[in-house]
Amino acid sequence: MSSIFEGFLSTPEILEAFNERNFVDAMLRFEASLARAQAKAGLIPEAAAQSIIGTCKVELFDVAKIVRESGRAGSIAIPLVKNLKDTVGLFNQEAAGYVHFGSTSQDVIDTALALVTRRALDLIEADIRKAVHALLVLARRHAADPVLARTLMQPASVTSFGFKCAGWAAPLARSLKRLQYAGHQALAVQLGGAVGTLAQMNGKGPQIVSHIASELKLKPAAFPWHTQRDEWVALGCELALLVGSLGKIAKDISLMGQYEVGELAEPTEPGRGGSSAMPHKRNPVACMVALAAAQRAPQRVAALLAAMPQEHERALGNWQAELAEWPGLLMSAHGSVRAMAHALPGLQVDTTRMRANLDALRAVLPSDAANEWFSPELAGHAAGLALAQADAVDALLASTPSH
Repeated sequence: MSSIFEGFLSTPEILEAFNERNFVDAMLRFEASLARAQAKAGLIPEAAAQSIIGTCKVELFDVAKIVRESGRAGSIAIPLVKNLKDTVGLFNQEAAGYVHFGSTSQDVIDTALALVTRRALDLIEADIRKAVHALLVLARRHAADPVLARTLMQPASVTSFGFKCAGWAAPLARSLKRLQYAGHQALAVQLGGAVGTLAQMNGKGPQIVSHIASELKLKPAAFPWHTQRDEWVALGCELALLVGSLGKIAKDISLMGQYEVGELAEPTEPGRGGSSAMPHKRNPVACMVALAAAQRAPQRVAALLAAMPQEHERALGNWQAELAEWPGLLMSAHGSVRAMAHALPGLQVDTTRMRANLDALRAVLPSDAANEWFSPELAGHAAGLALAQADAVDALLASTPSH
């Protein structure tokens, strides 16, 4: 899932969440929950369920072998279920016949993907909150500090740096709100059986779905979503919007941090942002990570959208393409938000340089233009807006429960 060039653009935690062992473990959690729910519903014997549950331990399986065999099988679920049946059968041959009963490969894979995605979203949410908090501190601290406002990359008038920070924070807080809603809708149990009708469940399908959802803390989907991917793709779109908003912040900071401008700088620490050839350099590496993510996320979401026209009751290639893009999207999203969450609290703000850049421009302008458009006092108009927007963002965060 990761390469030498991609790993440093993400985080160890998200790479761990999507590693092969954790995904297989999530699949086994589904299989154990399925057996437990089916036994409660009287669909399979309790003894068989206990044998299955006791065997659904990732340490009992050769994960690398299962992954290797998935290429030939066309699905990682096929070798996993075979290995699970074989292992259960070593201790209880009768129980082996009830492994994965009434389910299908997409059920176990989609539900496992929902489980690991939930962990990824929790990581992303925590870092969004850190980034927003840091921006609100900056917004209030610099509410009245004048800085050049630039349009079309040229000086336009005066704003306050605090107002810029509040403007950066607001989309992140809105993304957090939307991500929570989209996650609630998308992170659902997948259980439909061969063609989505739960034909082998003897009318107990909804009861079984409810049991699994309760145990795994996922939404109990009213209907299978094997080829109805709108809620899932909507979550992907929200992730891409977050990445775009983070990229906007990174773009502004990197431009304001150019030597010729010198208004901002990322925090310094040993080994951060150096150059192999030029020891004097301080490269904005957090901005780099966020901007790299913003370059990649649109293509990943485009692939999710392109994969939506799926054939009949099971897709041939489209679902598989979607699966392949999903971890990368989450890796980019967490890499981006983690980079900014770490950089923003220590952002170095040079208000003296901001004022010097403003004064240098005023000096070469006619006095009427300098006073009308570039008076430092114009920052006072932005100060009240900065504080009001910061308060609005605080209120939005307060209405968005923390997980």
